[in-house]
Amino acid sequence: MERISWDQYFMAQSHLLSLRSTCPRLMVGATIVRDKRIIAGGYNGSVSGEAHCLDDGCMVVDNHCIRTVHAEINALLQCSKFGVPTEGAEIYVTHFPCVHCSKSIIQAGIRRVYYAQEYKNDPYAEQIFEAAGVEFIAVELDEAIMDRRYQEKLNLTVSLLKELEKADVPTELLQEFLSKSREIYSKA
Repeated sequence: MERISWDQYFMAQSHLLSLRSTCPRLMVGATIVRDKRIIAGGYNGSVSGEAHCLDDGCMVVDNHCIRTVHAEINALLQCSKFGVPTEGAEIYVTHFPCVHCSKSIIQAGIRRVYYAQEYKNDPYAEQIFEAAGVEFIAVELDEAIMDRRYQEKLNLTVSLLKELEKADVPTELLQEFLSKSREIYSKA
């Protein structure tokens, strides 16, 4: 079995971190890496000790939840809190950083931003990344690599669908199963 790439490994860490998010509007995770070592991680959530969006709802002002500290900022603050330098580091984020996080990433000396999904990419964020010499690179997480039995499950699904077709299952039902299977496996 082949090992996963560093980019997939660190992006998977960010996706795992996003599962700790306390803001249901968008679950984001961020992993800061230097020399192929994780130095910090963060997810979007409330200030320590305050109510969470999951508990009391989001506080939306100008279409932004002001209750939430963004994942990138939480990861940078973790470095600051524990005296871990970020100069020359890289950050892996589940979503393209907002303009405010982009400014903080630049100021922290991070040289590369890897993101899995575009999310309202602000042209100014891209402009300041380019001006600061910060690379931003799309790295979509291949979720199938996290499931060691992915191929086995896919083969079983295909076999079951073929058997259903042989069994004269109504065409509408078969199409529904086929469509749902494609949807599930295209997300992996």
